[in-house]
Amino acid sequence: GLGAGAKLLARRDRTAGIIGANVGANKGVETPEADYAEGVRVMSPLADYLTINVSSPNTPGLRDLQQRGPLTDLLAAVLKARNEAPEHQRPPVLLKIAPDLEEAPLADVVEVALTSGIDGMIVSNTTVHRPDGLLSAARSELGGLSGRPLFEPSTRILAQVYNLTEGRMPLIGVGGVDSGRAAYDKIRAGASLVQLYSALVYKGPGLIIRIQDELASLLRADGFERIADAVGVDAKNWARKPA
Repeated sequence: GLGAGAKLLARRDRTAGIIGANVGANKGVETPEADYAEGVRVMSPLADYLTINVSSPNTPGLRDLQQRGPLTDLLAAVLKARNEAPEHQRPPVLLKIAPDLEEAPLADVVEVALTSGIDGMIVSNTTVHRPDGLLSAARSELGGLSGRPLFEPSTRILAQVYNLTEGRMPLIGVGGVDSGRAAYDKIRAGASLVQLYSALVYKGPGLIIRIQDELASLLRADGFERIADAVGVDAKNWARKPA
């Protein structure tokens, strides 16, 4: 799908909005870094930012790339491929991680991210855990769980990453954002930007405007003039919450 996606992106109006390209490896490849590098080469002139996805639970073995050695090599290959483009066509590179990382592996990932030269992190992808209280008959299916059950674990690990980076790297908070309050909690946990996916299915595109209005009210109520003033103010509290 890389070629087809590139053709579509090449036709878009670059002034009409921000588009990120999510880059991953194909299933079963022996050298995944080559797949990532090729995706970055093709998408660098077309996207406003690049997501290096090493955390999808739906591609076997992909999450193993979150280990220190493989991740170091992968990010080096990715940045080399990105830097082959002319300087004005080198978009920011962000690393998308899983919400299921334990403390020590997470610290390794953050250290590699900080020293690699990438531009930010996206926290987080979907979870393979199944929290108590799920009612659907599909709760035992394999794959990543998104939506509201993802909010707590993804926000907790977002706060942990913010504390580990000490605010030196922009973070995009993802997982269970379905209201202005949820977006605000992500920001207070350390997110400079917020993404949402599943909530659009349930609440429609009008949700974006509602989130903006709610978020503005929450910021004013707490005495913040800008979103940047609220980033990370609750990170220490969120990071201490039990899993």
